[in-house]
Amino acid sequence: MKTRFYALFATLALTISGAHADDVIVDQIDKTFVIDGTEVESLTVSAGDSVSFRNSDPFFHNIFSLSATQIFDLGSYPSGESRSVSFDKPGLVEVECAIHPDMYMTIEVE
Repeated sequence: MKTRFYALFATLALTISGAHADDVIVDQIDKTFVIDGTEVESLTVSAGDSVSFRNSDPFFHNIFSLSATQIFDLGSYPSGESRSVSFDKPGLVEVECAIHPDMYMTIEVE
């Protein structure tokens, strides 16, 4: 009985901890970052959340960050594709496009 209780508790704890993670979709439209049709320069997410960068432009993008909080390079990808990044620790992340240097945004991870 005790073993079953601990197994149930562990399963419940995993389910609850996973329930709080969000996936925010950031579109790339007209060489800008867009959320729900609005151009954004900054975004706040919680640690554990992920951000999907969806390329809605008719050309390639290459989203990356060299910030100490989160270093990543999503590589070049074409229109219609998305690439995702999970943010696990708090801090400020500067996000850019290697192909279009005017594309810039920040993500504050809380």
